[in-house]
Amino acid sequence: MPVRRLVARAPLHELEPVFAAIRERAGVREEHDPAVVADAVAAGERAARGEELPHVADERADLTAVPFVTIDPEGSTDLDQALHLERTADGWSVLYAIADVGAHVEPGSALDRDTRDRAETVYCPDMRIGLHPAVLSEGFASLLPDQRTKAAVWSIDVDLAGQIRSARVERAWVRSVRQHAYTELSAAPPAEARELVQNLAELGAARRALMRRRGAVTLPKPSQEVTRTAEGLSLEFRAARDIEEDNAQVSLLAGQAAAMLMMNAGIGILRTMPPATAEAMTRLRRQAKALGVRWRDDESYADMLDHLDAASPQGAAFLVQAVTLFRGARWEPFDVARADGSLPLPQVLTHGALATPYAHVTAPLRRLVDRFGLEICLAVSAGRPVPEWVREALPTLGDDMAGGVRRNAQVDRECVDAVESAVLAPHVGEVFEGIGLDERTVQLNEPAVVARCEGDVAVGRKTLVRLVSAEPGQGPRFAVAS
Repeated sequence: MPVRRLVARAPLHELEPVFAAIRERAGVREEHDPAVVADAVAAGERAARGEELPHVADERADLTAVPFVTIDPEGSTDLDQALHLERTADGWSVLYAIADVGAHVEPGSALDRDTRDRAETVYCPDMRIGLHPAVLSEGFASLLPDQRTKAAVWSIDVDLAGQIRSARVERAWVRSVRQHAYTELSAAPPAEARELVQNLAELGAARRALMRRRGAVTLPKPSQEVTRTAEGLSLEFRAARDIEEDNAQVSLLAGQAAAMLMMNAGIGILRTMPPATAEAMTRLRRQAKALGVRWRDDESYADMLDHLDAASPQGAAFLVQAVTLFRGARWEPFDVARADGSLPLPQVLTHGALATPYAHVTAPLRRLVDRFGLEICLAVSAGRPVPEWVREALPTLGDDMAGGVRRNAQVDRECVDAVESAVLAPHVGEVFEGIGLDERTVQLNEPAVVARCEGDVAVGRKTLVRLVSAEPGQGPRFAVAS
C-alpha cells in the first residue's frame, strides 16, 4: 500500500476569511475602539514628555546605563522583558526589566476596561490581535532597542544552587541595547552575546536542578506550530531550543520571587495547580508499561524523562497520557486583610509542575494579570499599601483571565484545524503513516498533524491511516487503513 509523505503549504489568502470567521464566532474583536486607541496614544505622549499618571506613586530610577538586551522569537515587536545577567563569586545577579504597562493604563479608563475584556493577546496565523493597541504594545511601552522605556526592574540575587537570596522590584527608565532572536543565539551567537549565553545556560541548569530536587514535573512535548512564509502556511512540530529553556528559567525565577513577595504581604494572585496525586502517577506508570515505555520502580517521573525518546511512537503516546498530571491550573487571588474575609489564602499555594509558589508578572504587554501582579509587587517592595484599584480588581481577575484563555485556546485550535484541512484537502483518500496517540487520535509527522481517527487505533504504534475528509471548520478526519 503506497504511503504518502507530504510537505505542503496552504495559500494564506484562501484561509484569511476562515480565520476571520473563527475569530468572529469566538467573540474576538480585531480592532480596538477609538476611545481605547486614544487612551494609548495619550499615554505615549505622556511617556515622551517623561510624565507619570496620578496613580503612579513611585519615583522612577534611571537605569538607562545598564546594558539590557532582549531575547525573543525572530521578528517580535511586543517585547515584555529585557535582561542583564552577571556571574558573581557565589551565584548570579539578575536584573530583569519588565514593560511597565501599569504606568500607561489609567485605572477605570476605556483602555483599562478593554484589556479586562480581552485578557490576552490572540495569536493567529494571519494576524496578532493585541491585548493593547499596537501603538502601545509594539511601540512606546515595548522594550525595543535604543528606546528609553518605562519598566519595572527586578533585582534578584541567586546563589550557586539556584536559590533566591533576595528579590525586589522598582520602577525605572531603561534602554535595551540589543534585540536578540532565539535562532541567532542558538546557532551562532555574536561575540558580545557569548558570555550572556553561557551565564544563561549555567543559571538555567542550576534552576532546573533545584526544581527537580523539589519535585517539579515537566512535559517535554514538541509544540505544533503554524509557520508562515512567502509560499504560504505550513505545519511543523518543534521542540524548544536550549536558549529558550534557559531564558524561560529567568521568567520563572521572577514569578517565584513575585509569589514570595505576595505571600509575605498577604495579598496577590498566584498561578496554582494541584500536585499530581499518587493515584495519577500509578495510573501513568501502568500506561507506560502498556506502551512499552521503560520506567523502573526506583525511578521518579523526572528520572524516567531523562531517557524517554519523545520522538518515538511510544514516547509520543506516553506524553499525551502524561497531560493528565497537568490539570487544574488556575489564578487564585487573595487579600487576607479584606474585612469580609472573602479572599483568604488559597488552599493550594504552589504550582504543581514547578513545586513552588508562582505568579504571572513577566508578560504584561500580552497578559492582563501580569499588570496587576506587578503593581502588587512594586507596592510591597516600596513599603507602601497596595493601590485600592488593584484590590478592587482582585476578586474577578482570575475569572477574567480564565474566560479569555478559554476563548483564545478555542481560536488557536480552530485555526490549526483549518490549516490542517487546507494542507490535506487535495489528498482525501490517500494513505499516511501515523502514530496512535490514544484510541481515537493519530499524529502525522509529514505534515505535522494531530487528528481524530476512526477504527482500531494501535496506541503507541505506527499505523497506516487513510484521510477520510478535510473539511474547513471541521478539521481532518482519518480512518485506520485496511
